[in-house]
Amino acid sequence: MSRKNETPVLVLSLLITLGLIGGVAWWFTRGLFSGQNGAQSNSSLNSQTGNGQASFTDRSSTGTRVLNPQSAAAEKLAGAQAMANRNYTQAVTDFEAALQTNRNDPEALIYLNNARIGDQKAYTIAVSVPMATSTNPALEILRGVAQAQTQMNQTGGMGGIPLKVMIVSDDNNPTVARQVADALVKETEVLGVIGHFGSEATLAAAPIYEQGKLVMVSPTSTSVQISNAGNFVFRTVPSDRFTATALSRHLLNNLGKQNAAIYYNSASDYSRSLKDEFATALTSDGGQVVAEFDLNNSGFNALDTVKQASQQGAEALVLAANTATLDAALQVIAVNRRTLPLLGGDSIYNPKTLQVGGENAVDMVVAVPWVLLSNPQSEFAQTAKTLWGGDVNWRTAMAYDATQVLATAIGASPDRTGVQQNLASPDFSLAGATGTVRFLPSGDRNQAMQLVVVKPGERSGYGYDFVPLP
Repeated sequence: MSRKNETPVLVLSLLITLGLIGGVAWWFTRGLFSGQNGAQSNSSLNSQTGNGQASFTDRSSTGTRVLNPQSAAAEKLAGAQAMANRNYTQAVTDFEAALQTNRNDPEALIYLNNARIGDQKAYTIAVSVPMATSTNPALEILRGVAQAQTQMNQTGGMGGIPLKVMIVSDDNNPTVARQVADALVKETEVLGVIGHFGSEATLAAAPIYEQGKLVMVSPTSTSVQISNAGNFVFRTVPSDRFTATALSRHLLNNLGKQNAAIYYNSASDYSRSLKDEFATALTSDGGQVVAEFDLNNSGFNALDTVKQASQQGAEALVLAANTATLDAALQVIAVNRRTLPLLGGDSIYNPKTLQVGGENAVDMVVAVPWVLLSNPQSEFAQTAKTLWGGDVNWRTAMAYDATQVLATAIGASPDRTGVQQNLASPDFSLAGATGTVRFLPSGDRNQAMQLVVVKPGERSGYGYDFVPLP
């Protein structure tokens, strides 16, 4: 069979594989909650996401309900019930048992930390994540928060006062994010917010935090529009401008190519931001974007777009997909079959890329804010491995730094105005997991991105790994 005839079969196989993965995940999630009763488990959010029907009480928890639809072990549910009954001693026992069953559960660790606090005085922050709709990225963020909270409270907290964490499930939906922000502003004990996940949700919520004078620190939202979101908006992750610069210079200086085709999602602020910033950076450096393809187009055909890109003189393909269009980006990887060099933004840094992309993803270069293998012996990396039993990624590290940032500011001035003033001060500096954290007047972090490349390996368990580019 010729390569030309193999390609449609390859695309069909990829679509079937993605469908099977989604089907198994659906079955698994349904199976976890079949036959369960009680208020501790928020499986009902799965049928209410995207329309804001679930109340803030249903979406938020400091331990009295389980928000993760994929983790509702009996011990964890028992711990939530004990927390609801204010039986904190029993809750500690139950959450410890849950972590013995699954130590890689940051929600359980956060609730355990909160149970240990009980009714004593604590400083409270919230973390808003897409628990029901993008569970894996949500857990990655929560691992960073949980690790920072654990270390903070084990070392005496902030002047002897521990850190309590409220988890909120926002579906990564702008409408829900606005509702969450409004509710958090009214929760007067909340002194700062970590979130949101996607740039669309962060941009939607930002004006409400600004008006309510409640600091938000995003560990993952990279759109350049966030730079103008207000005085109470910060982020520990560098903006898309840094990603675009890193990818453009690699294309020109390392690969010796000038012409690129770019894939993006027109419905995503993050994806459009990265596309525009890359086009600007490449043009400024002497190259050009010769074609643009919308992954969100209802008639999108990966094979046709790769052919068009080649016909228009593209020497490389740039994947500026967001999480929602990762599957479409994986189709591009498959049909390209390593013919043209591949570059990707941070959303491509996903285990699914290694699992589904496989051999076709080898040598693809992806820009990320932080990579564990650049310093695997660091205190943060070693503690993370002990806590979670494996490697963590940049979302965990950035969330860890966001938690440390808020805790440091709260420790200096435990009120909302004081937190903002501390972070906005030109003297603010924190030695974080990802390097020194300082904020520009815009609330942005001034830090270069790192490049990783897909190579055969065994760390991920899929036969391929993201490793630092030599």
